Amino acid sequence: MHHKELPELKEAKPPAPAKRLRADASRNREKLIGIAAIEFAERGGSASLEEIARKAGVGIGTLYRHFPTREHLVEVVYRREVEVLCAAADELAQHNAPDVALAGWMQRFVDYIAAKRGMANSLRILFDANSEVFANTSGMIASALQRLVDAAVADGSVRSDIDISDISQALSGIYSAPDTPDWRDRSRRLVALLMDGLRWGSAKSRKT
Repeated sequence: MHHKELPELKEAKPPAPAKRLRADASRNREKLIGIAAIEFAERGGSASLEEIARKAGVGIGTLYRHFPTREHLVEVVYRREVEVLCAAADELAQHNAPDVALAGWMQRFVDYIAAKRGMANSLRILFDANSEVFANTSGMIASALQRLVDAAVADGSVRSDIDISDISQALSGIYSAPDTPDWRDRSRRLVALLMDGLRWGSAKSRKT
């Protein structure tokens, strides 16, 4: 009786060095973006690229390989902040009542503005070079806000005579507020007052 030869077992090959390098580079890039967003929000224009690299656990040369200039880094961070803010609208709407989702999103808008204020000088340079970046992102934010407002109006938890351009203007006003140590806390209180105004006179408030 002839026995079939078992197929030869092949040893598992370790990941190719090139793939490992690409994965490491991707992780480093994501770390740099995350740390940079925090540093820009907390330290503003004084945020140090060297400190961002150090906190991300990489050398300054690695940062410059991914982002040749401060403006390159700022543009990526800014786009990411907009994406996170817009994604938060859908996440909050999925897990909360419409007015609670809107209120939570407007509070997150304060964090977005904090990061944007911290990147102000570089954003002005970018705007002069390519204003389309800001036209596209502002449209994304307006769309996210509109979805939340429409749901809250339909639910009767905010007043029905709302124009989102008014809300956008009120929210954007905190961008130009004086940069005092209590700026963020004061901005959160102002946003909470704005939300109280949106609820006042709503269908649900008239029933209580």
